[in-house]
Amino acid sequence: MDKIKEMPQFERPRERLLTLGADKLSDAQLLAIILRTGCGTKNALSLAMEIINRFGSLRSIDAATHKELREITGLGDAKIAQLKAAFEIGKRLVAEKACSGAVFQGSQSVYEYFAPRLKTLSQEKFYCLILDVKNRLIKEYEVSSGTLNESLIHPREAFKEAIRVAGAAVIFVHNHPSGDPEPSPKDLAITERLKQTGEIIGIKVLDHVIVGDGRYVSLANRGHL
Repeated sequence: MDKIKEMPQFERPRERLLTLGADKLSDAQLLAIILRTGCGTKNALSLAMEIINRFGSLRSIDAATHKELREITGLGDAKIAQLKAAFEIGKRLVAEKACSGAVFQGSQSVYEYFAPRLKTLSQEKFYCLILDVKNRLIKEYEVSSGTLNESLIHPREAFKEAIRVAGAAVIFVHNHPSGDPEPSPKDLAITERLKQTGEIIGIKVLDHVIVGDGRYVSLANRGHL
């Protein structure tokens, strides 16, 4: 395979981006720019196409482990780090945009805020969104990481930051790595415990949103809050 610099200029990914704009490039062309170089007989574009063919989608590439990525000839630690960094920047950009003046008016807006970060994770993470009286985001913080249980999601840890910044209300969010957002009995028990704690300390629990693969469940909509 010819090197990218030996391709016609209008076919080179970097030149196409500068001329036409990033939104006009294919997934493979964007990945090729991130990878910068290929390996052996593969140029960066061929390597990018091989990665996409192997994993099937950008989302699957993002979710792939370091070990899985290393199985592709030409992907060393440096290139894997470049890919992981690029995906993380994308997630943070989405979160930053959503966070700027974010007002949560329902479970759908909560899902849209968190889905880019949570839907590809292989472990459960539990977050608290702290809101003011107009449901505007004051702060978010991670309460726990790992398999959820009532000892990990202790009310003291779940509410401590909301108390510190004088939040008016909170929304709890966590993901199900299985992709199925249906609440477990443990999820319902934790939600009831947090609801009762919020009533005692005067911080309203507006919702507990469980994020799955392309869908979510709002425990407020289900009548649990």
